[in-house]
Amino acid sequence: MHELFVTTRAWETSSELVRLARELDVAVSVITDRAASGLSETVTPQGIVAVCDLLDRSIEGLLDVGTSLVVVLVDVSDPGNAGTVIRVADAAGADAVVLAGDSVDPHNGKCVRAAAGSLFHVPITRVRDVDTALAACSAAGLRTLAAHGYAEAQLDSIDLTVPSAWVFGNEAHGLPGDVLDRVDTAVKIPIYGQAESLNLATAAAVCVYASAMAAKRV
Repeated sequence: MHELFVTTRAWETSSELVRLARELDVAVSVITDRAASGLSETVTPQGIVAVCDLLDRSIEGLLDVGTSLVVVLVDVSDPGNAGTVIRVADAAGADAVVLAGDSVDPHNGKCVRAAAGSLFHVPITRVRDVDTALAACSAAGLRTLAAHGYAEAQLDSIDLTVPSAWVFGNEAHGLPGDVLDRVDTAVKIPIYGQAESLNLATAAAVCVYASAMAAKRV
């Protein structure tokens, strides 16, 4: 954190945060409510805005042989979905989240809010080339599993105790054919009711948690 901007009201309600920032030699400036609204993307800002370093890391050295669970987002465009999946990955104990291809910037304000703090807990990396991202997962000994509604293999029929990288595609178009050809296995979530499909964040939660719980049972 480089600088903290705080309204008078926020200073009173978050005095401990302000105190800690000052102890760490972070510059703290008092601003008006109008200024806070201009700096914030939310309709009702909390009155605290910080200038921080970007959190993403290079994929080189991020994944190693000890990695057991990774989430890969390919061309995911909705920041709310991306943030929610990052939160799911964090809750499930994933080792990293990879945003590949044309995926949204994880530092997008809506993505940060949807992640609810998980951006600070799970390592995040951005990789423009999808093949590079998948190759890094494979090099770390991870089986690549693509969530695909038309796959032959079903989630409840595969061995989820193997270290894996779950790959999820764009909200509207799913994963492109070349990515499906590149992964080790395409997997679908069985639908027992009449819903046509699950949205991205829900599907990610089901798949990632299935792997996490399977690993815990070993």
